[in-house]
Amino acid sequence: MTRPVIYLVCTALASFVAGASLMVILNASSPGEDSAEAGFARDMSTHHAQAVAMSMHQWHSGEDEALRAIAYDIATGQQAEIGMMSEWLRDWNVSMTSSQPPMAWAQGEHAHDSSDGLMPGLATPQQLEEFYALEGRDADIMFAELMIRHHIGGVDMAEAALASSSHDDVTSSARRMAANQKTEIRAMEMHLERILEATSADD
Repeated sequence: MTRPVIYLVCTALASFVAGASLMVILNASSPGEDSAEAGFARDMSTHHAQAVAMSMHQWHSGEDEALRAIAYDIATGQQAEIGMMSEWLRDWNVSMTSSQPPMAWAQGEHAHDSSDGLMPGLATPQQLEEFYALEGRDADIMFAELMIRHHIGGVDMAEAALASSSHDDVTSSARRMAANQKTEIRAMEMHLERILEATSADD
């Protein structure tokens, strides 16, 4: 074997070893299957999916333009966040779903009693069935009532992630989610009050 060939073989071998070592380091530092980060990404994706579906119904069937605009923002924003969290799970090489109960990853004061099988703020199947049958002002009112409660639960989940994780991507995203949803809660409360007052005046 000539000297140039030996050099190329050694260089290639060194690059392979370095790359393999880097992958080991990255995998070791990534959140694991049962980590708070993976649990948050899975649960918040499920939580977001319900918000997206409810918001799309409000966009198509609601009457109040301000609430329809909020619904559009929720649907597009949270769908994008679902994509982001799915990418985290793929990058961490963990499963997209888990047999763990909802919020099993949350620690301390943010631990959630999931005996009903629901995450904080989720609408029940009965509530969803009723909401999806509504149109116009009735849809506006129920959307605001359900989504305010849904967002309060989402804020609690985001704050649980902040208390349970030190992963930069997770904590920065959770902080942004909590801030956005608090802003939307205030807006929906204001519009709900306005709509209820108008409804009362019409009676």
